[in-house]
Amino acid sequence: MAATMVGAAKDPAVQIHKFLGLRPVGLAPLRGSLRVSPVGSLPANSSSSSVITAVSTPIKPDTSEVKRSKVELFKEQSNFLRFPLNEELQTETPNINEAATQLIKFHGSYQQTNRDERGVKSYQFMLRTKNPCGKVPNQLYLAMDDLADEFGIGTLRLTTRQTFQLHGIVKKNLKTVMSTIIRSMGSTLGACGDLNRNVLAPAAPYTKKDYVYAQETADNIAALLTPQSGAYYDLWVDGEKIMSAEPPEVVEARNDNSHGTNFPDSPEPIYGTQFLPRKFKVAVTVPTDNSVDILTNDVGVVVISDSDGEPKGFNIYVGGGMGRTHRLETTFPRLGEPLGYVPKQDILYAIKAIVVTQRENGRRDDRKYSRMKYLISEWGIDKFRSVVEQYYGRKFEPFQDLPEWEFKDYLGWHEQGDGAMFCGLHVDNGRIGGKMKTTLREIIEKYSLNVRLTPNQNIILCDIRRSWRRPITTALAQAGLLHPRYVDPLNLTSMACPALPLCPLAITEAERGIPDILKRVRAVFDKVGLKYNEAVVIRITGCPNGCARPYMAELGLVGDGPNSYQIWLGGTPNQTSLAKCFMNRVKVQDLEKIMEPLFYNWKRKRLQGESFGSFSTRMGFDKLQEMVEKWDGLPESVSRMNLKLFADRQTYEAMDELARLQNKTAHQLAMEVIRNYVSAQQNGKSE
Repeated sequence: MAATMVGAAKDPAVQIHKFLGLRPVGLAPLRGSLRVSPVGSLPANSSSSSVITAVSTPIKPDTSEVKRSKVELFKEQSNFLRFPLNEELQTETPNINEAATQLIKFHGSYQQTNRDERGVKSYQFMLRTKNPCGKVPNQLYLAMDDLADEFGIGTLRLTTRQTFQLHGIVKKNLKTVMSTIIRSMGSTLGACGDLNRNVLAPAAPYTKKDYVYAQETADNIAALLTPQSGAYYDLWVDGEKIMSAEPPEVVEARNDNSHGTNFPDSPEPIYGTQFLPRKFKVAVTVPTDNSVDILTNDVGVVVISDSDGEPKGFNIYVGGGMGRTHRLETTFPRLGEPLGYVPKQDILYAIKAIVVTQRENGRRDDRKYSRMKYLISEWGIDKFRSVVEQYYGRKFEPFQDLPEWEFKDYLGWHEQGDGAMFCGLHVDNGRIGGKMKTTLREIIEKYSLNVRLTPNQNIILCDIRRSWRRPITTALAQAGLLHPRYVDPLNLTSMACPALPLCPLAITEAERGIPDILKRVRAVFDKVGLKYNEAVVIRITGCPNGCARPYMAELGLVGDGPNSYQIWLGGTPNQTSLAKCFMNRVKVQDLEKIMEPLFYNWKRKRLQGESFGSFSTRMGFDKLQEMVEKWDGLPESVSRMNLKLFADRQTYEAMDELARLQNKTAHQLAMEVIRNYVSAQQNGKSE
């Protein structure tokens, strides 16, 4: 891969463009003598386009173009995301053609079919919103709830990037649904496609200065990198631009071309005709708060405050990303690494410089290698930094020290800091439907609440008066939305992507399979004697693209065949370590053969306070493999019948019989009954 990385030079102090990302034609390869000027030797006023100086012996010109993927041609010929999508939307067919299928992603939609159905394909579309920081105004939530019922499949899906997904939209209803979202203070523009996706930030509506500043910064980065050509509004609301005024600092940063970042007079000054080589993900947070999986993003931004708590600047990580391809070792998940520190007034210029570096140098010939993580892996962080600094116009300051990261879910009741409260609700796999959907709608509408979506597929109800807490708590409990203390700890940190039946990339189940898998993990915990309040971070995806970030999990299951998974081990609860592939092609029915010996030995051999992921890393995969291969079942002393919860064997056997009907253990069912009883009693008490 290294030899073919476009834009990569062996000398880390040299920048060579083989393909200028937004130019319609790539540069022809040079022959003869080549003289390259190191970045540091350039005059101060040199533009980025003059980094390379070449003198070639006179030969017949090479008119060949650098190879580009088919998607690059679609983008170039699209008139800034219009053609042929606009024409395809007006046909009577239920689907759109290949080029339009690629372009509609930039507008926030994927064409899908229901893979459970055989015979004639039933085409439908998934829509994804774009909600920086996960902010959802009251009007938009109610509109999304209505649209799910009227035009979708009756459910709302919360994503791992703080957005909604609507499934099941047919082509003839696309414009109605899109225009409704736009007119309800929402957008889908840039939720998919080769551009900046939704910008993450901590969802908690705290009024603390650093949290507010992080969220404002996320909003500004999202605005800076939003497409400007107007195609989105042309297609979905007949050219009517329904958007709020942008902060002046965003407009100024976007229009600034002091260092050769822009395409003058282009409808897309930053993206040009070609946009980016692949998706681009940004997250913003504050020290310690890793609710956003900061290291998994192309760019991670951390607010740095002074001794008085005033934000003064930002640390920047670069090069994270989850996607990979099975059995292709040159593709891999990667953690972001420190790039440097910038003062707060420079953050938009620094972000723009990073984006332009990827735009100009990221690979456009093979999309498997087009994410920025591959560019940084090939160049090294020092060369990458030096090239970004040319577009930024100054040097990065040293990365500042940070405290340890913590995963924060913000579930339960919390003070916002302005006299109001917020309530974080756990939603299994982000799927809101049935009684839960009805109750949430009633509460959000009755109390005119705004909401926030979290990167862990949960929802936060904001701006709640103290006097509303008791009736809201009671209504939520009756709909099964319990206080987190009454939810299985395994469920609280787990995630799964939608996978089958609608995702075209899915190899096996994820969202539909995880409920049963979590019950089986809990049964293994019970069997080996692990306590109920102990848990591991479990994430499941139906393919290797990593939408649910399984490569950060303590136990990650990645679909690699029908009813089959790779097992990844070694992530940590605070999401700072990358897991590694432990086993391939494990059939779903055989998971206990792996989990029992691993969890049993974790219980017996762990250090004090050692997480399962850290234990897996310390032991090493050779030792873990030996544990699995030599496993012959639990020792008799451990596997004896668990009667601790029961006064007599007759009660245990009756509970066990009922539990088997629900695919649970007697202990699980008994604990569930007890938790529900305690919850009901708690809800009946005055606050």
